[in-house]
Amino acid sequence: MDQENLLEKVLEFLRQHHIRFCVIGGQAVNAYAEPLVSLDLDIVVAVDSMDELERLIRAHFVVHRFPHSLNISLPGSALRVQIQTDERYQSFVERAEIREVLGLKLPVAALEDVLQGKIWAASDPERRGSKRQKDLADIARLIEQYPHLKKLVPPELLGKLV
Repeated sequence: MDQENLLEKVLEFLRQHHIRFCVIGGQAVNAYAEPLVSLDLDIVVAVDSMDELERLIRAHFVVHRFPHSLNISLPGSALRVQIQTDERYQSFVERAEIREVLGLKLPVAALEDVLQGKIWAASDPERRGSKRQKDLADIARLIEQYPHLKKLVPPELLGKLV
């Protein structure tokens, strides 16, 4: 099974259940800046009950629960879909715009929201160091493409950018 199959199945699941969502994370950065290869698709969903969503998803996919995400996969697929469960991201869905992600037109968090998500991730001391480094690189990619965003990045993170 390939990544398109998992992606198609997840998108169909969200449509069938009328779940609004938007892309965040590295794929969202790719939608605004020069794309880099990533086998993760991070999304945030607008739902009243994450527990109910998890119950529904488990009927169709392999699900692993982590402190701030539900990770969805299917046997044989290299793609991983991660549903962000941190409530700070919920408002991103309202401001999302349609952009190209993995060859599809999908709702993507607004540019400033993508940056904010990366700032939160890069500032999270519980995230692995290698993931925080990738978040810093994504922040740098966004600032290179959109220099006006630099003023939104905390000085302690700006000092870590190459």
